[in-house]
Amino acid sequence: MISTYHRPRTLDEALSLLTQPNTVPLGGGTFLSKAAADPVAVVDLQALGLDSLSVSGNDLQIGATCTLQALLDSEHCPAALKTALKLEAPLNLRNVATVAGTIAACDGRSTFTTALLALDAKITVISNQSSGVSNQSSVIGAGEYLLTRPKGLITQITIPLHVKFAFEYVSRTPSDKPIVCAALAQWNSGRTRLALGGFGKSPALAMDGTEAEGIQEAARNACHEAGDEWTSAEYRMEMASVLARRALEALK
Repeated sequence: MISTYHRPRTLDEALSLLTQPNTVPLGGGTFLSKAAADPVAVVDLQALGLDSLSVSGNDLQIGATCTLQALLDSEHCPAALKTALKLEAPLNLRNVATVAGTIAACDGRSTFTTALLALDAKITVISNQSSGVSNQSSVIGAGEYLLTRPKGLITQITIPLHVKFAFEYVSRTPSDKPIVCAALAQWNSGRTRLALGGFGKSPALAMDGTEAEGIQEAARNACHEAGDEWTSAEYRMEMASVLARRALEALK
């Protein structure tokens, strides 16, 4: 339940407000709209100009409050990432859900975050420091962010554009979240990153190597303890291996 609403005009003001107890950022509101017993104050980020989407060199820079649909509609969005975005949420939700909110609230079934993990996306986080000290900005990889869930406000996500990228998945129906999904990125140097989703508290990084050798075994190993109410670990191990192979073939 939302008890207090703030709409700051500057990033500094927003960061200051977010240091207060029981105060959370408001982007698209798709997660805050879910029923909650405890009252919270919200800090609306609409007026901060964080919804930009631009290309800088070989990177796509995505503002925190850019919606999933705006990213999907962009001519610069890789085709495989578009697939992951469509699976993340239906159209109505994609029109309001923000990229930062989706990352911050994700679990292992998030197809968008699985894709970001494979692409080694960089996440810019700004945190409020003590009085008289400038706010601290840090850029961390998607893997580190998912592991540590640092305090602070996401302001930008950066993904590389000049890499090969594939996304494969298995689901009960075309509109369901995947039971297993595999996102695979490969750089010109041969560096290969495989991320798996569809289970757990966050997507899993199955491989980050100098080449793709052993990718199917790496996929299987990442699913050893992936059993849940949706399916068994054995099924996910088998399908993860198949999806990893398909993704690698799609890059050729």
